[in-house]
Amino acid sequence: MATPRQRFAEALTFLKGLQDQGIVGIHTDDIPNVKHRQLLVKNGFLQEVTKGWYIATDPNEKDGETTAWYSSYWEFIARFLNRKYGDDWSLSADQSLLLHAGNRSVPQQLLIRSPKGNNKPTPLPHNTSLFNLKTDIPTSEQTLIEEGIRMYSLQASLIYAGVSVYKSNAIDARTTLSLIRDASELLPILLENGHTTLAGRLAGAFRNIQRDRIADQIMETFKQADYDIREEDPFDAKLELKLSARERSPYANRIRLIWLQMRGAVMANFPQAPGIRTDHGSYMKDVDDIYITDAYHSLSIERYRVTPELIQKVSSGEWDTEENEGDRKQWDAMAARGYYQAFQSVKRSIKAILEGANAGTQVDKDHATWYRQMFDPSVTAGLLKASDLSGYRNNQVYIGNSKHVPLNVEAMRDAMPILFELLEEEPEASVRAVLGHFVFVFIHAYMDGNGRMGRFLMNTMLASGGYPWTVIPVEKRDEYMQALEEASVRQNIEPFAKFLGDLVNKRMKGKNAAELPNKK
Repeated sequence: MATPRQRFAEALTFLKGLQDQGIVGIHTDDIPNVKHRQLLVKNGFLQEVTKGWYIATDPNEKDGETTAWYSSYWEFIARFLNRKYGDDWSLSADQSLLLHAGNRSVPQQLLIRSPKGNNKPTPLPHNTSLFNLKTDIPTSEQTLIEEGIRMYSLQASLIYAGVSVYKSNAIDARTTLSLIRDASELLPILLENGHTTLAGRLAGAFRNIQRDRIADQIMETFKQADYDIREEDPFDAKLELKLSARERSPYANRIRLIWLQMRGAVMANFPQAPGIRTDHGSYMKDVDDIYITDAYHSLSIERYRVTPELIQKVSSGEWDTEENEGDRKQWDAMAARGYYQAFQSVKRSIKAILEGANAGTQVDKDHATWYRQMFDPSVTAGLLKASDLSGYRNNQVYIGNSKHVPLNVEAMRDAMPILFELLEEEPEASVRAVLGHFVFVFIHAYMDGNGRMGRFLMNTMLASGGYPWTVIPVEKRDEYMQALEEASVRQNIEPFAKFLGDLVNKRMKGKNAAELPNKK
């Protein structure tokens, strides 16, 4: 008879087999052995999502943490709905449009269409839900299936999305519109169904993004077919940005639109740039003086357990992996040493910027060095492989407790050059600092270290306007993360801009919002 430990090992082996098959949404039929299922739930390796359905979880996650659910969300939804409805379901046109725009944030409520729907919500973890709308689904010609998710095609989602999406998700709507190359992609559906109101709305939307040719084609074709059509702009405002019709990646245009839409709110919530000092040496001395405070708070935000004494030890050279076995094995010490090395590289970038280099160009050139320096001690100690320092990530990454899903690998590679183009072209240092930090962590180019890299980028851009190096206090971690979440998920940058603007303003007045523990 198997011992409890052997039964648990068998259950874990079975779960690993499911994960090796790429199964994320786990039905009870996938684990027919009830005892295995009970053991995995009891020990925190499985979490029930809804009756008869589970996802794998990390037993070390604390109660209330959302990471397992948010990182599993879309794959779970695909398997759950395909089993429940077969081919007879689709996302709503509005949600389809968001996905076409590259917005994979976890929605509070996911609206799905199915002739088999019951017009009732299905509760899901962490206050999320599905609403099963009993209604028709798009035709096969108007349906796209990606990674098991059934949705409206790009063209059909634009035609059938509600007018509210142009106001609540303006960036997503503009991004999706920018992917249409010619009115002929839309006119067959519009004309066949006599959609004069929808056609007039689309014509107004295309004119809003300066695609006058497409707008004119829609209007003229409908008038020639003897339809009474009226053009109507569904957006609340017009952005002065001409998006390239040749750009096939929604992510490139999405990043440009984020930048343009958010920069005004940043400038409204940030003190005016003081300008670069003539005495570069005094500025660099101020940066040196704040190093220990900065390292303590930046590493603590990432949940490393560090002390000012440890930071002083690694920056003075007393930390020694060859002589001290404890130093060699300590992750926190590796992080502190890596932070020190990266900080020295960031200082060299700042010095070049103070001497006249374009801030965006300089950081584009240098940020890979910052990253390598940050993790070099962990490679030296054998905790990471040398290949881990090769550059941007090659796998999907998720952010703990965030509904925002960072860009996939291909999208990330499309978006990073756009970020540095925007940094090079942006005339306002405040915008470079706030949006540089935000967009960098929004993209999440690395498997680890994105927060520290984002704060380094922020302070480098602050230096380009003469602002002082500014530390984000670990005591304000929750406010900081919530502001980033608001910007990422709801496209509202104001809380983040105000949060950073207040910290910078205090520094400009000679006050420190962040202090070391023994000086409080």
